[in-house]
Amino acid sequence: MITRLFRLAVAAFAVLSAFATGPASAQTVLKWAHVYETGEPYHIQALWAADEIAKRTDGRYKIEVFPASQLGNENQINEALTLGTVDMIYTGVAFAGSIYGPLSMTNAPFILRDFNHWKAYRDSQLFQDLAKGYDDKTGHHIVSLTYYGQRDVTANKEIKEPEDMKGMKLRVPPAPLFKMFTKSVGANATPIAFSEVYLALQQGTVDGQENPLPTIMAKKFYEVQSHIMLTGHITESLVTIVGGHVWSAMSEEDKKIFTDVLKEAASRCTDQIRTQESELADKFRAMGKTVVDVDREAFIKAAQPLHNDPDSGAVWTKEQYDALQALK
Repeated sequence: MITRLFRLAVAAFAVLSAFATGPASAQTVLKWAHVYETGEPYHIQALWAADEIAKRTDGRYKIEVFPASQLGNENQINEALTLGTVDMIYTGVAFAGSIYGPLSMTNAPFILRDFNHWKAYRDSQLFQDLAKGYDDKTGHHIVSLTYYGQRDVTANKEIKEPEDMKGMKLRVPPAPLFKMFTKSVGANATPIAFSEVYLALQQGTVDGQENPLPTIMAKKFYEVQSHIMLTGHITESLVTIVGGHVWSAMSEEDKKIFTDVLKEAASRCTDQIRTQESELADKFRAMGKTVVDVDREAFIKAAQPLHNDPDSGAVWTKEQYDALQALK
């Protein structure tokens, strides 16, 4: 109870600090935090959105974007949003799903069939309902969904089928649902913050990691891993969230501006990531990396029995699962 009251007090102070601009200033300054590098589409489009929102609001909002875990790792920026010390974040759906479980559903391995299935989900009533569930529980507001790519495994050996990963120490993001994939292949999940992954690979703390090809390139994981396995085991998404202390103080006109711009930024980013994803396997091959086409059906067969298993991290209803699978 004391912790909750403290958080509410901090958030209230943040609201007053952000919006009590007085006669000397009519500008609200917001902090947007994320963990991605400055050259990645996520950051580039965040900068575009910040500039566009400033234009459309006649300079009433100034958004400062803090990339590359400058304001904390994924769990820390989610906490900071609740405390009101940051105002906006990009975060993976598994991290937002740590607060409202059903939102993490699309991060189960092979639960999404392909990119078209992901797009159908993004545009669905199901996503709107799950986003509202998060909003209702936290008081924050999910504005948009961005494609992060299909997660692939890297290691210093060839992996062709699930049995090849048995006992492997695999770095996963520190969110519970990522353990469903490692359980399905018999690997040992090793949660490590995103900013620490390169060093962990370099020092041999873990045997491998899993991320989409654009992230493997941006974070230079290929420098310390010789093999890239095209498992495509998780079709990953990011949500853009505006803190409740900001959203609740906005006019309806400003809410529409933020919504329109942030959805456009998400769409632009999605297109860029999808394009990169389609080109990078060949680029890695040209760089001398071993790119492996795995027995994907075997991986799917290993993962599907866990999709609705609470002991494996399933925190959604069978009805929600069936609604996702029905999307075309």
